[in-house]
Amino acid sequence: MKSPLRASRIVVNSDLAALTQVLDWFAQFNQPPLTYELWWFCQLVLDEGFTNAVRHAHRGLPKTTPITLEVQVFADMIEMRIWDQGPGFDLNQKLSELAQTPQDPEPEGGMGLVFLKQFADLVDYQRHQEQNCLFLCKKLSAVATA
Repeated sequence: MKSPLRASRIVVNSDLAALTQVLDWFAQFNQPPLTYELWWFCQLVLDEGFTNAVRHAHRGLPKTTPITLEVQVFADMIEMRIWDQGPGFDLNQKLSELAQTPQDPEPEGGMGLVFLKQFADLVDYQRHQEQNCLFLCKKLSAVATA
């Protein structure tokens, strides 16, 4: 198993106001081997994933419900995990539904999930011991295009 060049974890409240804290924390990864462009796209993905966890996964839960974010940077890829406490959903089914319906310009339309899928080389959302994990992996050799 490879060791990451850099790794960090943060736990924040399920509150959109915590996004500033999340983005400030993620700034530490704006250095090689990530290019600025790739880091910027990863920041957008992290923003989208965190916002989805607050708005959708934690809908109706207290703002004190924790969201955990983890990032690991390897020589050839970056991995991001966003852990939520919500009921979960079937990511592949939702993406399939979005592909079959006209695009909804509203934020509730799920287009952020399509963006995540287009950007990342691997996107997964699984239940693990009373939590859900959105896993995103991006190879560093690939040029970010979204």
